Amino acid sequence: MRILLTRKLHKFAIKELKKYYTVSIHDGKIPIPKKELMEKIKNVEGLICFPYDLIDREVIEKARNLKVISTYSVGYDHIDLAAAKKKNIRIGYTPDVLTGATADLTLGLILDVMRRITEGDRVIRRGSWHQIFGASDYVGVDLEGKTLGIFGIGRIGQAVAKRARGFEMNIQYNSRKRLSKNQEKFLGIKFVSFDTLLRSSDILTIHAPYNPETHHLINFKTMKKMKKTAVLINTARGKIVNEVDLVKALKRKIISGAGLDVFEKEPIKKSHELTKIENTVLAPHIGSSSAETRKKMASITVQNLVLGLQKKKMVYSI
Repeated sequence: MRILLTRKLHKFAIKELKKYYTVSIHDGKIPIPKKELMEKIKNVEGLICFPYDLIDREVIEKARNLKVISTYSVGYDHIDLAAAKKKNIRIGYTPDVLTGATADLTLGLILDVMRRITEGDRVIRRGSWHQIFGASDYVGVDLEGKTLGIFGIGRIGQAVAKRARGFEMNIQYNSRKRLSKNQEKFLGIKFVSFDTLLRSSDILTIHAPYNPETHHLINFKTMKKMKKTAVLINTARGKIVNEVDLVKALKRKIISGAGLDVFEKEPIKKSHELTKIENTVLAPHIGSSSAETRKKMASITVQNLVLGLQKKKMVYSI
């Protein structure tokens, strides 16, 4: 069988794949250009892709022999599920393994924005720190006693809640599906309406999947409901936040700051308006980017592909 990787994986993962299959690895422009993908996918039985690869209906229709798609990601909005289902193509993904790493980064962004850490780093690097700060100079905000609002209470949202309890924050959430009372008690969180989440949270952190319902859910209208002192954190999907509206809200001080690991179009350019706003912390989509997590993701991606092609139960399947 023939396997296509849209980008190189860890050496151990490629070595494992080569035990079973003829492996072709794209080594050109990232993401792989659509025309090239459509040509290369024609005769392969397995595909390993990444979240920035658009595996749409047109691509899937070109795949004459494709049996399994294994994506190196927790998200799968880049794959046309209906088109894949129509052709009986099985799909594997890597959800649980990156939960902790993404939750850790979320707390890192919260701390960074609230305590102005990288903003201070920029002050020093550009030579603007001329004297020791006084009592009212360059102050941040404590986390203790603040209200954390979590939108989306899946694996990552729950992991963030567990970590936030260590900072003695008040935690509330809104999600499509409410947790049981026992789960809420265990996590020390309470369910509120989306409107209440917006209006009463000091920090709003997004952990929902991207779909038509969540597209630009955070926009100027919703941000106007938030506290002027509130901070927005997004480690989920960039298109959940309307970036044009976010820039406007930050410039007009509708909200206080933002910490973002994901963007509507990635990678963002140096000229992007968000890079010119001081009260933002921008990370280059590194939620799962710890050495341990990335290795686990590679291992599961390979296992999903191998098991899927053997017509066995995948580790994680959609």
